[in-house]
Amino acid sequence: MDNNNLKTKPHYLILDGLRGVAAVIVVFFHLAEPLSSNHFNNVVNHGYLAVDFFFLLSGFVIGYAYDDRWNKLTVGGFLRRRLERLQPLVILGMTLGAIGFYYTDSTIWPLIHTVPLWKLLIVMLIGYTLIPIPLSMDIRGWQEMHPLNSVGWSLFFEYIANILYAIGLRKLSNKALTIFVILAGALLVHLAVTSPNGDIAGGWTLNFEHMRIGITRTLFPFFAGLLMSRVAKPTKIKNAFLWCSLLLIIVLFMPRIGNDDHLWMNGLYEAICIIIIFPLIVYIGASGIVHGKTENKVCKFLGELSYPLYMTHYVLVYFYVAWVSNHSGITLTEALPTALLTFAGAVILAYVSLKWYDEPIRAWLRKKLK
Repeated sequence: MDNNNLKTKPHYLILDGLRGVAAVIVVFFHLAEPLSSNHFNNVVNHGYLAVDFFFLLSGFVIGYAYDDRWNKLTVGGFLRRRLERLQPLVILGMTLGAIGFYYTDSTIWPLIHTVPLWKLLIVMLIGYTLIPIPLSMDIRGWQEMHPLNSVGWSLFFEYIANILYAIGLRKLSNKALTIFVILAGALLVHLAVTSPNGDIAGGWTLNFEHMRIGITRTLFPFFAGLLMSRVAKPTKIKNAFLWCSLLLIIVLFMPRIGNDDHLWMNGLYEAICIIIIFPLIVYIGASGIVHGKTENKVCKFLGELSYPLYMTHYVLVYFYVAWVSNHSGITLTEALPTALLTFAGAVILAYVSLKWYDEPIRAWLRKKLK
């Protein structure tokens, strides 16, 4: 059985575009975050929910691409294809994070210059595998499982979902998968409404609390996406990319719901977004009709840029956070030029990474793995 001869199915181009829209919003969220004093005044208040949207998209796309082709595919073949797709940019992001690490010594990270080179290199090499590092190896001080590229935590859970799918959960009948998704949704609602912070943000630290959050945030959207790929019957909807993009922007820019005395209200909002609104966006996007060459090019560009942008932007955000910390009390208006410059740099870095690194490396890997 030759797993590498499995042809790629046609893309849902609008879903590719929406993944790019979400990735752009993630960058804006991370640029606004250092300027907000608490959870209630970030101008991109729910930007972190883009990760849950990514998980849902991933489950849907993987179900669409592989669910009916396991007669031509092995578990090893599937995982090789996922490694080929995901791992090159994981390695690049960790490497760039290591190169820039010592240059982010700042008010917020005053001890970076004391980290020995051998420890930095070990953290980088472990980062290549996405295995979480223990808190004793936290060289930045943010209690992250991947302190050289913060976003690595979500790829760790993405791999967990992929492995669970490959080794067994793909075999569930639609009825059994529906029960599984309902139970996962119940766990998500419980986490959201009982969270001491009134949200589901978390998953990036190697401790029980964050592991619970990460697993809970992964299981429902990923396997709900898988279920949707099996049972949803896309129709033909006009202007889907525009309406879905606007809805995604509204959801992720929505200010916090409730206050300190009603934290559960914000948690409920986030659960509704993940369980109802995000699947609706994916369904409309999958049903959408791409109109004209311009929309085709926009969706294609955003889709291609989305993963490189997500995996490399935080390398520049570290420098931006260091700059903000060295300018105590700086306002959003004052920081805007630097934020926009950082955003532009992130887009350029992502595009260069895509064209000069990711695409050539993946093409080479496809030849080597034949």
